[in-house]
Amino acid sequence: MAWLILLLAAACEVVWAITLKKSDGFTHMGYGVTAVVFMIISFVLLAVAMKSLPAGTAYAVWTGLGALGAALIGMMILGEDRGLGRIISLALVLAGVVGLKYFSTEEPKAATDASAREKG
Repeated sequence: MAWLILLLAAACEVVWAITLKKSDGFTHMGYGVTAVVFMIISFVLLAVAMKSLPAGTAYAVWTGLGALGAALIGMMILGEDRGLGRIISLALVLAGVVGLKYFSTEEPKAATDASAREKG
């Protein structure tokens, strides 16, 4: 479930990145407000996912998928550069995200609770 929440957080990151671009430096307030709302939603979902996933993995997947999605939409819709080097680099980002998913496990709830008791 944490991975699904993390995917939703990354999707929200894509939305806020694109709407932030479309806001043109907050001169189009509808886009600007949409960007801020999706930023907040994205951060909340990331925080929820981090309850069960390692922080480094969750953050890397969130930023990686967000960057990948924003770059792909930028290329497909906003007319941004589609050069081979850029596409290869984005493929490497995707490979890294897949690797993090493949080699990561959710943290056991008991271990998370025990570490919280030790700290506090």
